[in-house]
Amino acid sequence: MTGNIYHGQAGLPFSSALRIYEPLEAFPEKQQETLRAADAGQASRAAVENAELLASLGRITRPDGDPFPTGRTDLVRVVPAPGRRPSGPAHDDAGPGPGTAPAPGADRLLYCPSQLVLRAGLAANALMEGIHGPLAQLLIPEEQRDKHQERIDEVRAHDGLSRVNTRASTWGIPFSWFCLFQESDPTDVVESEGHIVTVRIRAGIGKALERVSYAVAHLALAAPDLDMLEDLTQLTEWLELFHPDSAVELDYGGVADKVYPDDSPLDVRLGIECLAEGDMTGAAAAYRRLASRWVPIRQLARAS
Repeated sequence: MTGNIYHGQAGLPFSSALRIYEPLEAFPEKQQETLRAADAGQASRAAVENAELLASLGRITRPDGDPFPTGRTDLVRVVPAPGRRPSGPAHDDAGPGPGTAPAPGADRLLYCPSQLVLRAGLAANALMEGIHGPLAQLLIPEEQRDKHQERIDEVRAHDGLSRVNTRASTWGIPFSWFCLFQESDPTDVVESEGHIVTVRIRAGIGKALERVSYAVAHLALAAPDLDMLEDLTQLTEWLELFHPDSAVELDYGGVADKVYPDDSPLDVRLGIECLAEGDMTGAAAAYRRLASRWVPIRQLARAS
């Protein structure tokens, strides 16, 4: 599962990601050395995706029962800075991968470390605190959780950062994420063997913050009790943690083959504008379009 073709997550739950890519100077000096080394040693974006998928499958079949990543080979995704590469569809791979020369004019690269150790720890904590906590305690023994906490402490001591560059979602994309993007943003459509493997939309973090701030301002006045307002507020606080020259990427993952071409960013924006103008009919129509697209996907999570 290497090379320039991303094989995707066939047979696995749909998983999407929202990633922040930062310039090298945004990271501590020790971590900059790690990022440079990872960039030089990786062949393509497809190879990174395949390696991460293969590693995750390997963890759940370990004989010792430890499901957590060790952090020994944390992967890094690399993209050109926004506005330095013309947009357009990609087929075997989306954009220049780590270790490849940037396109003409792309004289600056942005980095998104996978941070699997930190993210796995946060996910385990959320699972323990959720409604499935008792079951999670059986699946992930306390001994394994304590062992992983030692890894987290080691990573934080080495990298000096606690912010997480990636948010993940299974069985659908949160509507709040679509507020960060518009249909004019650079979009890569990754195809293989007649199927859309994923779609990636990217925007500068400054534009993303402007868009989410616009959405928050209008919803706070028009629909202050809407759950989406809280999601957008948390999203804003997260974006503000990162370097101002960063980029935000929405990676649809395998769900792209079910929904793309996707008008969700437009429908979310129209819905918010209609609410702000008191047009309940228009807002309801926008929501119906979103629901018809995404409710069937989310229902798959409960399918047998």
